[in-house]
Amino acid sequence: MLQPIATSAGTWWAGASRSRVYPCLWIIGLALVFVACDKAPDQSPAVKVHAVDSMPGVLHLTSEELARTVIEASPVARGQLRVPREFTATIQSNENELAEVTTLIRGRVVKVSVDVGQDVKKDTVLALLHSTDLGVTESAYLKAAARLHEAELAYERAKDLHEHKAVSLAEVQRREAEMKTARAEARETQNRLELLGVPRQEVERLDRDHTIKADVPLRAPFDGRVIMRNITRGEVVETNQKFFTVADLSDVWVVGNVPEKDVQFIRKDQKVDVIVSAYPHAIFPGTITYISDVLDPATRTMRLRVTVPNPDHMLKPEMFATVRVYAETNPDALTIPLAAVQNGPGGKMAFVRRGANDFEVRAVKLGLERGELVTVLAGVSEGEPVVTRGSFMLKSEMERHKIEPAP
Repeated sequence: MLQPIATSAGTWWAGASRSRVYPCLWIIGLALVFVACDKAPDQSPAVKVHAVDSMPGVLHLTSEELARTVIEASPVARGQLRVPREFTATIQSNENELAEVTTLIRGRVVKVSVDVGQDVKKDTVLALLHSTDLGVTESAYLKAAARLHEAELAYERAKDLHEHKAVSLAEVQRREAEMKTARAEARETQNRLELLGVPRQEVERLDRDHTIKADVPLRAPFDGRVIMRNITRGEVVETNQKFFTVADLSDVWVVGNVPEKDVQFIRKDQKVDVIVSAYPHAIFPGTITYISDVLDPATRTMRLRVTVPNPDHMLKPEMFATVRVYAETNPDALTIPLAAVQNGPGGKMAFVRRGANDFEVRAVKLGLERGELVTVLAGVSEGEPVVTRGSFMLKSEMERHKIEPAP
């Protein structure tokens, strides 16, 4: 049985069977609790805790982490973006202003008057041939004309005699038949001359002078430049040969091939720019005048033809060129620098700066590219600062912190 013992410190309890006195342990424990509560907070041991992002999709960097890199941001811009598409091409002569000079009769070359690169006017004599075949044909024409003249005179004389009862009607009819036959022969020989390329002026000369001239002039069909010559004095030429090529180079064609993926940007009568290697700082404006209706099954490309004015003859056939076509875009497009775009776990993404140390990770949908800019269809708004320099470092930190881009 416990019995109270009075002391100067208070009342203690002791067991009846024990001589030693035990203090009340629970009172001591309570005192220790009060002492612990009164201890100042700054006396607690220091514990380092890593800060975590307070918002989903936001990357938070410490001052030490920011000090290790350079972060630059550029605002999302709004405006018109002209996106070019470039295709390789070759300059060719305008086939609508191109002529191959040939002959319709064989002969021997007696004179060549022009050379390659020379400008000529219409009907300029390029070369002169001497043809025995032409001489034979002209001789036949003169004989036929003479027979026709004789037959016409005989018919008129027979008609006059018949009116005076000097010849019978049968004689008149016979003379008329001979005249018609001679007329047909004369028309046949004249047509033969025309088929040989003899101009009407030469036929009139034959009728007037009655002299054979077996020379065949090769003339320029229009004003232009001689870009090909394949004829030498003294050689015998045939009708299947091409002697000269005359081209009017005031307009040229630029022919190229468009990949299948870029066909959507091409339309007829579209204005384009042409750049050639010979003049790298010059731009020649042109117009699309032809678009092929079918694609090349081997290269999967579409043939394109651009007509370009060439008044100074700076553009030469067979020059290499580049056709630059500007695709139509939204005049109110949002654009960001390409340096701001990174490859994310689900596609393209960008970092939008939210403060000195906070960067929001955005998934973006991109459109057409133009140089160092790209259009943004979704993901950011006008004026938001997107990180350009240092975006790759932010991507590494994002992957380390396991942050998902905000949609």
